[in-house]
Amino acid sequence: MDYDPQEIEARWRERWSENGRYEADPDADADDATFITVPYPYPSGGMHIGHARTYTVPDVYARYRRQQGDNVLFPIGWHVTGTPIIGAVERLNKGEEKQLSVLKDTYNVSESELSELETPMGWARYFIEEHYKQGMQSLGLSVDWRREFTTNDERYSKFIEWQYWTLRDRNRLEKGLHPVKFCTNEEQPVTTHDLLEGENAEFQEYTLVRFGWERDGENVVVPMATLRPETVHGVTNAYIDPEATYVVADVDGETWFVSEYAADKLEYQAHDVEILETVEGAELVGSSVENPVTGDDVLVLPASFVDADNATGVVMSVPAHSPDDYIALQEAKADAAYLESFGIDPADVEAIEPIPILDIDSEDGEYGEIPAKSAVESRGIESSDDPELEKATKDLYNKEFHAGRLKEFYGDYAGGLVEEVRDDYKADGIDAGQFGVMQEFSEEVICRCGGDVVVAEQDTWFISYEDEDWKEIAHDVADGLDAIPDSTRDEYHHTIDWLNGWPCIRNYGLGTRLPWDDQFVIEPLSDSTIYMAYYTIAHRLQDIPVEELTREFFDTLFYGAEAVDEPNERALELREEWNYWYPVDYRFSGNDLITNHLTFYQFHHGELFDTEYWPQGIVIMGMGLLEGQKMSSSKGNVVLPGEAISEYGADTTRFFLLNSAEPWQDYDWRSDLVGSVQDQLKRFWNRAQEIIADPGPEDQPELETVDRWLLSKLNDTIRVATESMDEAETRSASQAAFYNFEENLRWYRRRTDLDRPGAKWTLRTVLEARLRLLAPFIPFMTNELHEQLTGTPAEDVPWPTPDEEFDDDAVELQEQQVEHLTEDVRDIIDVTDTDPDTIRVYVAADWKRDVFEVVVENGDNVGAVMGQVMQNPDLREKGNQVNQLVQDLVGQSRGQDEEALRAKLALDELATYEHAADFLSREFEADIEVYAEDGDDLVDPADRASKAIPFRPAIHLE
Repeated sequence: MDYDPQEIEARWRERWSENGRYEADPDADADDATFITVPYPYPSGGMHIGHARTYTVPDVYARYRRQQGDNVLFPIGWHVTGTPIIGAVERLNKGEEKQLSVLKDTYNVSESELSELETPMGWARYFIEEHYKQGMQSLGLSVDWRREFTTNDERYSKFIEWQYWTLRDRNRLEKGLHPVKFCTNEEQPVTTHDLLEGENAEFQEYTLVRFGWERDGENVVVPMATLRPETVHGVTNAYIDPEATYVVADVDGETWFVSEYAADKLEYQAHDVEILETVEGAELVGSSVENPVTGDDVLVLPASFVDADNATGVVMSVPAHSPDDYIALQEAKADAAYLESFGIDPADVEAIEPIPILDIDSEDGEYGEIPAKSAVESRGIESSDDPELEKATKDLYNKEFHAGRLKEFYGDYAGGLVEEVRDDYKADGIDAGQFGVMQEFSEEVICRCGGDVVVAEQDTWFISYEDEDWKEIAHDVADGLDAIPDSTRDEYHHTIDWLNGWPCIRNYGLGTRLPWDDQFVIEPLSDSTIYMAYYTIAHRLQDIPVEELTREFFDTLFYGAEAVDEPNERALELREEWNYWYPVDYRFSGNDLITNHLTFYQFHHGELFDTEYWPQGIVIMGMGLLEGQKMSSSKGNVVLPGEAISEYGADTTRFFLLNSAEPWQDYDWRSDLVGSVQDQLKRFWNRAQEIIADPGPEDQPELETVDRWLLSKLNDTIRVATESMDEAETRSASQAAFYNFEENLRWYRRRTDLDRPGAKWTLRTVLEARLRLLAPFIPFMTNELHEQLTGTPAEDVPWPTPDEEFDDDAVELQEQQVEHLTEDVRDIIDVTDTDPDTIRVYVAADWKRDVFEVVVENGDNVGAVMGQVMQNPDLREKGNQVNQLVQDLVGQSRGQDEEALRAKLALDELATYEHAADFLSREFEADIEVYAEDGDDLVDPADRASKAIPFRPAIHLE
């Protein structure tokens, strides 16, 4: 039977669908209940090959646990909460070319189908049904489809309402002014999942130094933002972009001069702002502004490098302590013509000198009196374009923060380390009216809708992740996790420590309304923290009227009859199913979710449920590349699962995704390598067909040593694959079961007569076990072959266990020695370019084995070995010959454990090679003669025997 993946896979999909193979219900007879989840997809676009890996990895683990006898629940739902889908629909309805190109060219949406996408849920349903669900089913994911839902389903919303009422009752929600990421286009807060750029941007609180400017007889505040307020004594000048747009505005009753964009941002940050006049930055150029701390006049210079969109758009310059500012000042001094074009006397700029404001504790004296000058000169930096400038600035800032001590003119703060006094100095400046504050991002942030995202002060509802007692609970949850890889546990703890209030509502979008104020919608990351619990009863809730899903209903379901006055009987029935499946045994998720969703998941489970229901394990998954490049739907750099399956088959697609890297490692989809996997699976199929056609005897016949060797290696493989799967190491498991064992089979086929009954029985036994080992990875092929071989699909029989009858280290060692001898002979033939008629193999003399035994007893301590050996007078007589042997044996044994070395001592080398003589004769088409170095029948025409050492025989080709 030829291998036709399309035909085979279609048939198995149909069988699974018809008999509800993966529909999981409580089963008291099962060994255990295992609950596996993966983040539900957000169908704002189509499914690509990166998503395919995300969902296939947990499927492999689910299939493995079923073969281990577990009753496994692996469900999926659809996350539609928020605005990305709404934004996508709006772009479609506007006829945006880029959006249309992605839909048509990347996701193959036809013209006739575009009309289905013109509403948010129409869009979601299209990509759910035509991409995600179809792709998952094509891949053979063992999902219980009865439990699927979307996050704006009525019943799911009732569940979310219960969660938020409960959190509010427990004082885990607060309302107040907090800095949030705010989309200026959608006019509402956004979170990480809503962002196109700047997902990792952090809030930074700038200090606004309130410089004063007299403009037409009026006092105007020119605020300049800095992260280093203690450097205010070192300000020598300021910079502004003369061509950018600025405004004179009334800000909280004062007149301010800031960039136009800054005025907008200040308004978002709870300031009353009224634009009085719009001007160019050039108006401030050449003016002097007054330093509010020192009273000094500071000259404002023109500079195109100033980003008017950052902070206030006017920056102060501290050239003694900022390499950036030092170089900028030197370049300004060198461009007299540019200064004169703004009416600035170059001599005034030439007179500006850096003002040092701190001393650096340093034994090496790396920085002089003017640290910025030392930093740029030591690196040979002469231009603001030098890429070294950024690193020089960062290094100096770090050094000054930790080792900088303020000079005497700082009064009470003189001599203080910057890191110890900065916050207090800033607070004093704010109290004195010299400083203000402004929030800004560490990098540019863009919403998925294309709008700019700014920091805004919002009076909104927040989840109180800053509560110390809640943090302690979350730490306990993290401590109890099986975190894979283990290094991620520290990342959870770190996130728990820094996490603060999280804005949990939006002004509009899909999703659940805030139950006590329905003008707001609960945001996407906030409605997806405990939805795993909903999976356990989602299909059964469909029979319950929505109006019955009250807070009391869910209290009864999750907390039991004692939690309410009148428990609902149906809720108590559902509680049994929830109780059967919970907690989640393993959640498979992307590493980018550690800093939000996965940590929220731990917070909310820790707060809402008892310890026994806390998450048991989280497996982190890496990111995917396509031909070495980052996958991007917007750039068309994706492969759709349907395309891959159509070309290669689902088993090949799965096997490549699972075999190219461990789940937590990044992987690279490369078509040439995928094609190679397809070829390997086809060869596997063809070999299996040969065995199925002639499977040999049912009962075990007499076996030869090489048969027992292969069956022993099979036991080793089963143990490695099992240990790997228990740790979710899908690559290690599949490598052991497929590629590594293929090496054993290649050797076996060379070593023996495959027509023997023992060989046929061995190959059949091995194939049956390997099909069961590979069933989680390539379920279509393995089910088909196993059913042909035994009458039962591979997934319906238990995961194999080692047959201890065939555990035989001695046999494995014998075969290893034969393989090494074969390689050595082959190497000699290749090097000498000979075609021998006779090959003589010489096994080391008994006295050399005696020396080897001493090496085993003493390890790699050459002195101890020689001391013991030389106590034997017979060995002592051999002098240098013994000394060289000890050196050779110690080198050969180094790195091997004592148990392996002692196994060698028990090996009869001579008998091993004699037993393999027929094989070696066939392999090299030569006569094979095996001798003991000290044997009576020794034939040694080339005087080679003396060169033999234990387990490295001497060889002579004639």
